[in-house]
Amino acid sequence: MAVSDGTAPVEPTGIDELLERVRADLDRVDPREAHKAVADGALLVDIRYAALRDRDGLIPGALVVERNELEWRLDPRGSHRAPEATDHGLRVIVVCNEGYASSLAAASLRLLGLRRATDLVGGFQAWREAGLPVAR
Repeated sequence: MAVSDGTAPVEPTGIDELLERVRADLDRVDPREAHKAVADGALLVDIRYAALRDRDGLIPGALVVERNELEWRLDPRGSHRAPEATDHGLRVIVVCNEGYASSLAAASLRLLGLRRATDLVGGFQAWREAGLPVAR
């Protein structure tokens, strides 16, 4: 049994249940909605690791921030923030390879106060399948 603070028992949560729970709070977008949101000022953040970006290409204009740096780079009050991380009202759309890790990442950004953070359903692969721009 998992323990939260040494006194209160916590039931373990499986990844499928966790994904379902965090996705219930996200206004997830499909590739076409994401493309339009970016045109309207949303920040698209690609969290895929370098090997996937090298293999499949990049979404033009996306900010590349690997997953292990995401919270530090997107926290508007953080000392290591990216210049694009302007305020907590920024619409952020997180992109991973297939749309799983991005849901967890978007939930983490919401815990930092980025209340409009969400993710791309199907990830980069769905973006590419939709025929949207990809750069090599």
